[in-house]
Amino acid sequence: MMNSRHLFDKSILREYDIRGILEETLFVSDAYAIGRSFGALLRQRNLQSVCVGYDGRLSSPMLEKALVEGLLESGVIVKRIGLGPTPMLYYATLVLPTDGGIMITGSHNPPNHNGFKMMMKGAPFFGQDILTLGEIASEGAWVDGKGTSDDISVMNDYIQRISSDYDSNQGLSVAWDTGNGAAGEAINKLTARLPGRHILLNDTIDGTFPSHHPDPTEPHTLEQLIATVKEHNLDLGIAFDGDGDRIGVIDNLGRILWGDQLMMLYAEDVLSRHPGATIIADCKASQSLFDRIAELGGKPLMWKTGHSLIKKKMVETGSPLAGEMSGHIFFKDGYYGFDDALYAAVRLLSSLSKKDEPLSAWKDRLPVTFSTPELRFPCSDVRKFEIISEVKKRLLSSGCNVNEIDGVRVQTSDGWWLLRASNTQAVLVARCESTTKEGLERLQHTLNDQILESGIDFYKSTSDDGH
Repeated sequence: MMNSRHLFDKSILREYDIRGILEETLFVSDAYAIGRSFGALLRQRNLQSVCVGYDGRLSSPMLEKALVEGLLESGVIVKRIGLGPTPMLYYATLVLPTDGGIMITGSHNPPNHNGFKMMMKGAPFFGQDILTLGEIASEGAWVDGKGTSDDISVMNDYIQRISSDYDSNQGLSVAWDTGNGAAGEAINKLTARLPGRHILLNDTIDGTFPSHHPDPTEPHTLEQLIATVKEHNLDLGIAFDGDGDRIGVIDNLGRILWGDQLMMLYAEDVLSRHPGATIIADCKASQSLFDRIAELGGKPLMWKTGHSLIKKKMVETGSPLAGEMSGHIFFKDGYYGFDDALYAAVRLLSSLSKKDEPLSAWKDRLPVTFSTPELRFPCSDVRKFEIISEVKKRLLSSGCNVNEIDGVRVQTSDGWWLLRASNTQAVLVARCESTTKEGLERLQHTLNDQILESGIDFYKSTSDDGH
Protein backbone atom coordinates (compact mmCIF):
# COMPACT_ATOMS: atom_id res chain seq x y z
CA MET A 1 0.00 0.00 0.00
CA MET A 2 2.91 2.35 0.72
CA ASN A 3 6.67 2.61 1.21
CA SER A 4 8.22 1.18 4.35
CA ARG A 5 8.94 4.62 5.83
CA HIS A 6 6.20 7.02 6.83
CA LEU A 7 6.24 10.53 8.24
CA PHE A 8 3.23 11.81 10.17
CA ASP A 9 2.29 15.47 10.27
CA LYS A 10 3.87 16.47 13.59
CA SER A 11 0.69 18.17 14.76
CA ILE A 12 -1.26 14.89 14.97
CA LEU A 13 0.99 13.15 17.51
CA ARG A 14 -0.61 14.51 20.68
CA GLU A 15 0.06 13.79 24.37
CA TYR A 16 -2.92 11.48 24.88
CA ASP A 17 -3.81 10.31 21.38
CA ILE A 18 -3.33 10.83 17.65
CA ARG A 19 -5.71 13.43 16.24
CA GLY A 20 -5.95 15.49 13.07
CA ILE A 21 -8.06 17.00 10.28
CA LEU A 22 -8.96 14.58 7.51
CA GLU A 23 -7.11 15.18 4.23
CA GLU A 24 -5.27 18.13 5.80
CA THR A 25 -3.12 16.67 8.56
CA LEU A 26 -4.58 13.15 8.84
CA PHE A 27 -4.77 10.70 5.93
CA VAL A 28 -5.80 7.11 5.28
CA SER A 29 -2.12 6.29 4.80
CA ASP A 30 -1.53 7.40 8.38
CA ALA A 31 -4.02 4.80 9.61
CA TYR A 32 -2.14 2.07 7.76
CA ALA A 33 1.18 3.32 9.20
CA ILE A 34 -0.28 3.37 12.71
CA GLY A 35 -1.31 -0.26 12.22
CA ARG A 36 2.17 -1.25 11.04
CA SER A 37 3.93 0.70 13.79
CA PHE A 38 1.62 -0.36 16.63
CA GLY A 39 1.92 -3.92 15.36
CA ALA A 40 5.71 -3.69 15.38
CA LEU A 41 5.64 -2.42 18.95
CA LEU A 42 3.35 -5.29 20.00
CA ARG A 43 5.70 -7.81 18.42
CA GLN A 44 8.74 -6.18 20.07
CA ARG A 45 7.07 -6.67 23.44
CA ASN A 46 6.07 -10.27 22.68
CA LEU A 47 2.41 -9.32 22.43
CA GLN A 48 0.16 -10.32 19.55
CA SER A 49 -3.52 -9.32 19.79
CA VAL A 50 -5.39 -6.02 19.48
CA CYS A 51 -9.01 -4.96 19.64
CA VAL A 52 -10.22 -2.32 17.16
CA GLY A 53 -13.37 -0.18 17.30
CA TYR A 54 -14.58 3.00 15.64
CA ASP A 55 -17.02 5.87 16.15
CA GLY A 56 -19.79 7.22 13.92
CA ARG A 57 -17.79 9.70 11.86
CA LEU A 58 -18.04 9.38 8.10
CA SER A 59 -14.30 8.80 7.79
CA SER A 60 -14.04 6.19 10.55
CA PRO A 61 -14.84 3.03 8.51
CA MET A 62 -12.14 3.72 5.91
CA LEU A 63 -9.59 4.59 8.59
CA GLU A 64 -10.50 1.38 10.41
CA LYS A 65 -10.01 -0.66 7.25
CA ALA A 66 -6.55 0.80 6.63
CA LEU A 67 -5.55 0.42 10.29
CA VAL A 68 -6.56 -3.24 10.33
CA GLU A 69 -4.66 -3.84 7.08
CA GLY A 70 -1.52 -2.48 8.70
CA LEU A 71 -2.01 -4.60 11.81
CA LEU A 72 -2.59 -7.77 9.78
CA GLU A 73 0.53 -7.21 7.68
CA SER A 74 2.46 -6.99 10.96
CA GLY A 75 1.27 -10.44 12.02
CA VAL A 76 -1.23 -9.24 14.63
CA ILE A 77 -4.41 -11.02 15.73
CA VAL A 78 -7.16 -8.42 15.27
CA LYS A 79 -10.57 -8.50 16.93
CA ARG A 80 -12.89 -5.98 15.29
CA ILE A 81 -15.81 -4.88 17.46
CA GLY A 82 -17.24 -2.37 15.01
CA LEU A 83 -19.15 0.83 15.72
CA GLY A 84 -19.69 1.96 19.30
CA PRO A 85 -18.51 4.24 22.11
CA THR A 86 -14.88 4.37 23.20
CA PRO A 87 -15.55 2.77 26.63
CA MET A 88 -16.97 -0.28 24.84
CA LEU A 89 -13.54 -0.67 23.21
CA TYR A 90 -11.85 -0.43 26.62
CA TYR A 91 -14.27 -3.04 27.95
CA ALA A 92 -13.62 -5.35 24.99
CA THR A 93 -9.84 -5.33 25.53
CA LEU A 94 -10.42 -6.62 29.06
CA VAL A 95 -13.05 -9.27 28.47
CA LEU A 96 -12.03 -10.77 25.13
CA PRO A 97 -9.13 -10.29 26.18
CA THR A 98 -6.47 -8.64 23.98
CA ASP A 99 -2.99 -7.19 24.49
CA GLY A 100 -3.95 -3.82 23.10
CA GLY A 101 -6.77 -1.65 21.86
CA ILE A 102 -7.20 1.08 19.23
CA MET A 103 -10.31 3.24 18.98
CA ILE A 104 -10.80 5.37 15.88
CA THR A 105 -12.56 8.49 17.10
CA GLY A 106 -12.56 12.25 16.76
CA SER A 107 -14.19 12.50 20.20
CA HIS A 108 -15.96 15.89 20.51
CA ASN A 109 -14.16 17.57 17.63
CA PRO A 110 -15.79 18.84 14.39
CA PRO A 111 -16.98 16.32 11.76
CA ASN A 112 -13.87 16.62 9.55
CA HIS A 113 -11.59 15.63 12.44
CA ASN A 114 -10.66 12.11 13.46
CA GLY A 115 -8.06 10.26 15.47
CA PHE A 116 -6.89 7.22 17.39
CA LYS A 117 -7.03 6.45 21.13
CA MET A 118 -4.80 3.55 22.12
CA MET A 119 -3.99 1.28 25.03
CA MET A 120 -1.57 -1.59 25.61
CA LYS A 121 -1.58 -4.27 28.32
CA GLY A 122 -4.55 -2.62 30.01
CA ALA A 123 -2.78 0.73 30.41
CA PRO A 124 -3.10 4.03 28.51
CA PHE A 125 -0.80 4.40 25.51
CA PHE A 126 0.32 8.03 25.56
CA GLY A 127 3.18 10.51 25.80
CA GLN A 128 6.46 8.80 24.93
CA ASP A 129 4.59 5.76 23.59
CA ILE A 130 3.02 7.91 20.86
CA LEU A 131 6.37 9.52 20.03
CA THR A 132 7.89 6.04 19.78
CA LEU A 133 5.14 5.09 17.34
CA GLY A 134 6.15 8.05 15.17
CA GLU A 135 9.82 7.03 15.33
CA ILE A 136 9.05 3.47 14.28
CA ALA A 137 7.10 4.78 11.27
CA SER A 138 9.77 7.29 10.24
CA GLU A 139 12.48 4.63 10.43
CA GLY A 140 10.37 2.04 8.66
CA ALA A 141 11.12 -0.35 11.53
CA TRP A 142 8.13 -2.51 10.73
CA VAL A 143 7.88 -6.28 10.98
CA ASP A 144 6.13 -8.48 8.45
CA GLY A 145 3.69 -11.20 9.26
CA LYS A 146 0.32 -12.64 8.43
CA GLY A 147 -2.27 -11.82 11.05
CA THR A 148 -5.86 -12.92 11.44
CA SER A 149 -9.04 -10.90 11.79
CA ASP A 150 -12.35 -11.72 13.48
CA ASP A 151 -15.52 -9.67 13.79
CA ILE A 152 -16.81 -9.91 17.37
CA SER A 153 -19.87 -8.18 18.78
CA VAL A 154 -19.53 -7.11 22.42
CA MET A 155 -22.33 -4.53 22.52
CA ASN A 156 -24.91 -6.68 24.30
CA ASP A 157 -22.40 -7.99 26.84
CA TYR A 158 -21.16 -4.45 27.50
CA ILE A 159 -24.68 -3.13 28.06
CA GLN A 160 -25.54 -6.06 30.31
CA ARG A 161 -22.42 -5.38 32.37
CA ILE A 162 -23.01 -1.68 32.97
CA SER A 163 -26.76 -2.02 33.51
CA SER A 164 -26.18 -4.73 36.13
CA ASP A 165 -24.81 -2.07 38.51
CA TYR A 166 -28.15 -0.30 38.69
CA ASP A 167 -29.10 -1.53 42.18
CA SER A 168 -32.47 0.09 42.83
CA ASN A 169 -36.06 -0.92 42.18
CA GLN A 170 -37.03 2.70 41.61
CA GLY A 171 -36.90 4.33 38.19
CA LEU A 172 -36.43 7.96 37.20
CA SER A 173 -37.64 10.08 34.29
CA VAL A 174 -34.62 10.93 32.16
CA ALA A 175 -33.82 12.66 28.88
CA TRP A 176 -30.72 11.32 27.10
CA ASP A 177 -28.86 13.24 24.39
CA THR A 178 -26.11 11.37 22.57
CA GLY A 179 -25.66 14.24 20.09
CA ASN A 180 -25.75 11.84 17.09
CA GLY A 181 -22.52 10.40 18.48
CA ALA A 182 -21.24 6.85 18.80
CA ALA A 183 -23.21 6.09 21.98
CA GLY A 184 -26.59 6.20 20.20
CA GLU A 185 -27.21 2.47 19.77
CA ALA A 186 -25.75 1.69 23.19
CA ILE A 187 -28.07 4.15 24.93
CA ASN A 188 -31.09 2.62 23.17
CA LYS A 189 -30.10 -0.79 24.51
CA LEU A 190 -29.21 0.55 27.96
CA THR A 191 -32.44 2.45 28.56
CA ALA A 192 -34.44 -0.61 27.50
CA ARG A 193 -32.92 -2.40 30.51
CA LEU A 194 -33.43 0.38 33.07
CA PRO A 195 -36.65 1.10 35.01
CA GLY A 196 -38.28 4.50 34.65
CA ARG A 197 -39.25 6.77 31.79
CA HIS A 198 -36.69 7.60 29.12
CA ILE A 199 -36.75 10.15 26.31
CA LEU A 200 -33.96 9.78 23.76
CA LEU A 201 -32.68 12.75 21.76
CA ASN A 202 -30.41 12.65 18.71
CA ASP A 203 -29.79 8.93 19.17
CA THR A 204 -29.33 8.23 15.45
CA ILE A 205 -25.60 7.95 14.84
CA ASP A 206 -24.67 10.56 12.22
CA GLY A 207 -21.10 11.71 11.66
CA THR A 208 -22.22 15.11 10.38
CA PHE A 209 -23.70 15.89 13.84
CA PRO A 210 -26.80 17.61 12.43
CA SER A 211 -28.39 18.49 15.79
CA HIS A 212 -25.49 20.13 17.60
CA HIS A 213 -21.80 19.75 18.37
CA PRO A 214 -21.30 16.69 20.64
CA ASP A 215 -19.55 18.35 23.59
CA PRO A 216 -21.49 18.44 26.89
CA THR A 217 -19.06 20.95 28.44
CA GLU A 218 -20.35 23.65 26.06
CA PRO A 219 -23.60 25.10 27.49
CA HIS A 220 -25.08 25.87 24.08
CA THR A 221 -24.97 22.16 23.16
CA LEU A 222 -27.27 21.42 26.13
CA GLU A 223 -30.10 23.77 25.17
CA GLN A 224 -32.29 21.07 23.60
CA LEU A 225 -31.74 18.77 26.58
CA ILE A 226 -32.61 21.53 29.04
CA ALA A 227 -35.79 22.36 27.13
CA THR A 228 -36.82 18.69 27.09
CA VAL A 229 -36.27 18.27 30.84
CA LYS A 230 -38.41 21.35 31.53
CA GLU A 231 -41.13 20.54 29.01
CA HIS A 232 -41.67 16.99 30.28
CA ASN A 233 -40.99 17.74 33.95
CA LEU A 234 -38.23 15.12 34.09
CA ASP A 235 -35.95 14.20 36.98
CA LEU A 236 -32.78 14.98 35.02
CA GLY A 237 -31.07 15.05 31.64
CA ILE A 238 -27.85 13.31 30.58
CA ALA A 239 -25.63 14.22 27.63
CA PHE A 240 -22.59 12.56 26.06
CA ASP A 241 -19.71 13.63 23.88
CA GLY A 242 -19.06 12.18 20.44
CA ASP A 243 -17.47 8.94 21.62
CA GLY A 244 -19.27 8.40 24.93
CA ASP A 245 -16.44 8.81 27.43
CA ARG A 246 -17.58 12.19 28.84
CA ILE A 247 -20.85 12.99 30.60
CA GLY A 248 -22.90 16.14 31.09
CA VAL A 249 -25.86 16.40 33.49
CA ILE A 250 -28.90 18.69 33.83
CA ASP A 251 -30.97 18.76 37.04
CA ASN A 252 -34.78 18.74 37.16
CA LEU A 253 -34.87 22.55 36.96
CA GLY A 254 -32.75 22.60 33.83
CA ARG A 255 -29.51 23.68 35.50
CA ILE A 256 -26.11 22.32 34.49
CA LEU A 257 -24.06 20.26 36.93
CA TRP A 258 -20.39 20.52 36.05
CA GLY A 259 -17.88 17.69 36.30
CA ASP A 260 -16.57 18.71 39.72
CA GLN A 261 -20.11 19.00 41.11
CA LEU A 262 -20.94 15.51 39.85
CA MET A 263 -17.79 14.28 41.55
CA MET A 264 -19.14 15.48 44.92
CA LEU A 265 -22.20 13.32 44.46
CA TYR A 266 -20.17 10.31 43.34
CA ALA A 267 -17.73 10.81 46.23
CA GLU A 268 -20.57 10.61 48.76
CA ASP A 269 -21.53 7.23 47.36
CA VAL A 270 -18.02 5.78 46.95
CA LEU A 271 -16.65 6.95 50.29
CA SER A 272 -19.60 5.33 52.08
CA ARG A 273 -18.06 2.01 50.98
CA HIS A 274 -14.39 2.99 50.96
CA PRO A 275 -13.87 5.20 54.03
CA GLY A 276 -10.64 7.16 53.93
CA ALA A 277 -10.00 6.42 50.25
CA THR A 278 -8.07 8.72 47.94
CA ILE A 279 -10.33 10.55 45.47
CA ILE A 280 -8.61 12.24 42.52
CA ALA A 281 -9.70 15.34 40.59
CA ASP A 282 -7.83 17.44 38.06
CA CYS A 283 -6.36 20.85 38.77
CA LYS A 284 -9.28 22.67 37.11
CA ALA A 285 -11.78 21.38 39.70
CA SER A 286 -13.42 23.59 42.31
CA GLN A 287 -11.86 23.88 45.75
CA SER A 288 -15.33 22.94 47.01
CA LEU A 289 -14.81 19.42 45.65
CA PHE A 290 -11.52 18.90 47.47
CA ASP A 291 -13.04 20.32 50.67
CA ARG A 292 -16.08 18.06 50.35
CA ILE A 293 -13.96 14.94 49.86
CA ALA A 294 -12.11 15.82 53.08
CA GLU A 295 -15.39 16.46 54.92
CA LEU A 296 -16.55 13.00 53.89
CA GLY A 297 -13.41 11.48 55.37
CA GLY A 298 -11.63 10.88 52.09
CA LYS A 299 -8.19 11.96 50.96
CA PRO A 300 -8.51 14.56 48.18
CA LEU A 301 -5.74 14.49 45.59
CA MET A 302 -5.32 17.18 42.95
CA TRP A 303 -3.67 15.88 39.81
CA LYS A 304 -2.75 16.78 36.26
CA THR A 305 -5.44 17.18 33.60
CA GLY A 306 -5.64 14.36 31.03
CA HIS A 307 -7.47 11.03 31.06
CA SER A 308 -4.26 9.02 30.57
CA LEU A 309 -2.51 10.78 33.45
CA ILE A 310 -5.52 10.34 35.74
CA LYS A 311 -5.77 6.61 34.99
CA LYS A 312 -2.09 6.13 35.74
CA LYS A 313 -2.41 7.99 39.05
CA MET A 314 -5.43 5.89 40.05
CA VAL A 315 -3.34 2.74 39.68
CA GLU A 316 -0.48 4.26 41.71
CA THR A 317 -2.72 5.37 44.59
CA GLY A 318 -5.38 2.64 44.55
CA SER A 319 -8.04 5.33 44.16
CA PRO A 320 -11.61 4.01 43.65
CA LEU A 321 -12.84 7.21 41.96
CA ALA A 322 -11.44 10.07 39.89
CA GLY A 323 -12.83 12.77 37.65
CA GLU A 324 -12.14 15.80 35.52
CA MET A 325 -14.00 19.07 34.96
CA SER A 326 -14.42 17.96 31.35
CA GLY A 327 -16.76 15.14 32.38
CA HIS A 328 -14.36 12.20 32.30
CA ILE A 329 -15.40 10.07 35.30
CA PHE A 330 -13.33 7.04 36.33
CA PHE A 331 -14.79 4.32 38.58
CA LYS A 332 -12.54 1.65 40.01
CA ASP A 333 -15.17 1.04 42.70
CA GLY A 334 -17.18 -1.81 41.19
CA TYR A 335 -15.77 -1.23 37.71
CA TYR A 336 -12.50 -1.20 35.74
CA GLY A 337 -11.02 2.27 36.30
CA PHE A 338 -11.48 3.68 32.80
CA ASP A 339 -13.60 6.68 31.82
CA ASP A 340 -17.05 5.48 30.80
CA ALA A 341 -19.85 8.04 30.63
CA LEU A 342 -22.52 5.36 30.17
CA TYR A 343 -21.42 3.60 33.34
CA ALA A 344 -21.20 6.95 35.15
CA ALA A 345 -24.80 7.59 34.10
CA VAL A 346 -25.94 4.25 35.55
CA ARG A 347 -24.17 4.99 38.84
CA LEU A 348 -25.72 8.45 38.96
CA LEU A 349 -29.26 7.15 38.38
CA SER A 350 -28.78 4.35 40.87
CA SER A 351 -27.70 6.84 43.54
CA LEU A 352 -30.40 9.42 42.78
CA SER A 353 -33.20 6.83 42.76
CA LYS A 354 -32.54 6.14 46.45
CA LYS A 355 -32.77 9.81 47.49
CA ASP A 356 -36.02 11.24 48.80
CA GLU A 357 -35.40 14.62 47.15
CA PRO A 358 -34.89 15.91 43.61
CA LEU A 359 -31.42 16.51 42.22
CA SER A 360 -32.07 20.27 42.39
CA ALA A 361 -32.37 20.10 46.20
CA TRP A 362 -28.97 18.44 46.43
CA LYS A 363 -27.50 21.02 44.06
CA ASP A 364 -28.96 23.89 46.11
CA ARG A 365 -26.88 22.79 49.10
CA LEU A 366 -23.60 23.07 47.22
CA PRO A 367 -21.34 25.95 48.26
CA VAL A 368 -21.97 29.14 46.28
CA THR A 369 -18.96 30.08 44.20
CA PHE A 370 -18.26 32.51 41.38
CA SER A 371 -16.00 31.26 38.63
CA THR A 372 -14.94 31.80 35.06
CA PRO A 373 -15.51 29.13 32.44
CA GLU A 374 -12.40 27.44 31.11
CA LEU A 375 -10.55 30.31 29.40
CA ARG A 376 -8.33 29.51 26.42
CA PHE A 377 -5.64 31.80 24.99
CA PRO A 378 -4.04 30.95 21.61
CA CYS A 379 -0.31 30.46 22.14
CA SER A 380 2.34 28.54 20.18
CA ASP A 381 3.34 25.10 21.41
CA VAL A 382 6.80 26.35 22.35
CA ARG A 383 5.80 29.69 23.85
CA LYS A 384 3.01 28.27 26.04
CA PHE A 385 5.49 26.32 28.19
CA GLU A 386 7.87 29.27 28.35
CA ILE A 387 5.06 31.48 29.69
CA ILE A 388 4.21 28.95 32.41
CA SER A 389 7.87 28.95 33.49
CA GLU A 390 8.00 32.75 33.53
CA VAL A 391 4.79 33.08 35.55
CA LYS A 392 5.87 30.38 37.98
CA LYS A 393 9.23 32.07 38.57
CA ARG A 394 7.58 35.42 39.30
CA LEU A 395 5.02 33.89 41.66
CA LEU A 396 7.51 31.85 43.65
CA SER A 397 9.88 34.79 44.01
CA SER A 398 7.04 36.86 45.47
CA GLY A 399 6.12 34.20 48.03
CA CYS A 400 2.73 33.23 46.60
CA ASN A 401 0.96 30.00 47.58
CA VAL A 402 1.51 28.00 44.37
CA ASN A 403 0.58 24.44 43.49
CA GLU A 404 2.84 23.30 40.63
CA ILE A 405 1.13 19.97 39.82
CA ASP A 406 0.04 21.13 36.35
CA GLY A 407 1.08 24.67 35.43
CA VAL A 408 0.35 27.02 38.34
CA ARG A 409 -2.68 27.03 40.63
CA VAL A 410 -2.46 30.00 42.97
CA GLN A 411 -4.37 30.13 46.27
CA THR A 412 -5.23 33.56 47.72
CA SER A 413 -7.64 34.91 50.33
CA ASP A 414 -10.11 35.50 47.47
CA GLY A 415 -9.96 31.94 46.12
CA TRP A 416 -7.73 30.52 43.39
CA TRP A 417 -6.66 30.95 39.79
CA LEU A 418 -5.06 28.49 37.41
CA LEU A 419 -2.84 28.81 34.36
CA ARG A 420 -1.61 25.73 32.51
CA ALA A 421 -0.39 24.77 29.05
CA SER A 422 -2.71 22.49 27.11
CA ASN A 423 -1.13 19.15 26.19
CA THR A 424 -3.31 18.78 23.09
CA GLN A 425 -3.61 22.25 21.58
CA ALA A 426 -1.55 25.41 21.03
CA VAL A 427 -3.32 27.25 23.86
CA LEU A 428 -2.93 28.32 27.45
CA VAL A 429 -5.82 27.36 29.73
CA ALA A 430 -6.95 29.45 32.71
CA ARG A 431 -9.69 29.39 35.30
CA CYS A 432 -10.55 31.47 38.40
CA GLU A 433 -12.89 30.76 41.32
CA SER A 434 -13.93 32.82 44.35
CA THR A 435 -16.64 32.87 47.00
CA THR A 436 -17.58 36.46 45.99
CA LYS A 437 -18.04 38.38 42.75
CA GLU A 438 -15.58 41.01 43.94
CA GLY A 439 -13.02 38.33 44.74
CA LEU A 440 -13.42 36.83 41.28
CA GLU A 441 -12.73 40.22 39.70
CA ARG A 442 -9.55 40.60 41.76
CA LEU A 443 -8.38 37.11 40.76
CA GLN A 444 -8.99 37.89 37.09
CA HIS A 445 -7.00 41.11 37.40
CA THR A 446 -4.13 39.23 39.06
CA LEU A 447 -4.14 36.60 36.33
CA ASN A 448 -4.22 39.33 33.69
CA ASP A 449 -1.26 41.13 35.27
CA GLN A 450 0.80 37.94 35.19
CA ILE A 451 0.15 36.89 31.61
CA LEU A 452 0.34 40.49 30.38
CA GLU A 453 3.93 40.53 31.62
CA SER A 454 4.50 37.59 29.29
CA GLY A 455 2.77 39.23 26.33
CA ILE A 456 -0.86 38.02 26.49
CA ASP A 457 -3.81 40.32 27.23
CA PHE A 458 -6.38 38.41 29.32
CA TYR A 459 -9.33 40.69 28.55
CA LYS A 460 -8.67 41.03 24.83
CA SER A 461 -8.17 37.28 24.42
CA THR A 462 -11.28 36.29 26.37
CA SER A 463 -13.34 38.89 24.53
CA ASP A 464 -12.15 37.53 21.19
CA ASP A 465 -13.06 34.01 22.33
CA GLY A 466 -16.60 35.08 23.17
CA HIS A 467 -16.36 34.40 26.92
